[in-house]
Amino acid sequence: MKAILVDENKDLVWHDVPDPDIDSNEALVEIHAAALNRADLLQRQGKYPSPPGSPEWMGLEVAGEIVRLGPDAKNSGWHVGDKVCALLGGGGYAEYVSVRTDM
Repeated sequence: MKAILVDENKDLVWHDVPDPDIDSNEALVEIHAAALNRADLLQRQGKYPSPPGSPEWMGLEVAGEIVRLGPDAKNSGWHVGDKVCALLGGGGYAEYVSVRTDM
């Protein structure tokens, strides 16, 4: 998939990255929109790293559609095709992101 990364010049670049894996309690969301906030600007400057376990690229807020659910997430009340928004530790500037269903 593609994601927006920050290169050595602090430029934003469209780049290939691995597809996200989902855990049993997560949903895979196809991202339709992402927000830009102060934390993203700080991360671009190298002052706000993603927390452990989150993708390295920016993006803390997204809206999109669930395209796959992990086995335990199927009992969460969410369904493939649901339109959702989510808060993330990072990774929202991409085509897809894995999200815990309680987020």
